[in-house]
Amino acid sequence: MNLHDTLTDIHALETELLIFERKYGIRSETLYAAYIEGEEPEDDSWVLDFGEWASIYRTWLSRQAEYRNEVQRIRQSASGLTGLIKVSHEQSVPHTGRL
Repeated sequence: MNLHDTLTDIHALETELLIFERKYGIRSETLYAAYIEGEEPEDDSWVLDFGEWASIYRTWLSRQAEYRNEVQRIRQSASGLTGLIKVSHEQSVPHTGRL
C-alpha cells in the first residue's frame, strides 16, 4: 500500500470511528483500552458494535504505523516535505498510460 492509499484508508476508518464515537459518546481510544482489558458492555445489544469498533480502531492504529513508516522511508530519499508531498501527489494521480 502506498502513502496515498494508506492516507485514504486512514480517513475512511476515521469516518467509521466517528460514527461510533457519536453514537456512544466516548473516544475510540477509551473504548479500545477497556475492550482489550476484557471489559464487556452491560447492554448485550452493544456487544457486536464494540467488537466492530475495536476492530476498526485496531486497523486504524496499524494504518497509522504504516503511514509513519512510509513517510520516514520516503523522506530519507526525497528532499524534505516538498519531496514527500510530490511523491504522495504522484501516487494519487491516475496513470493514463500516455507518456
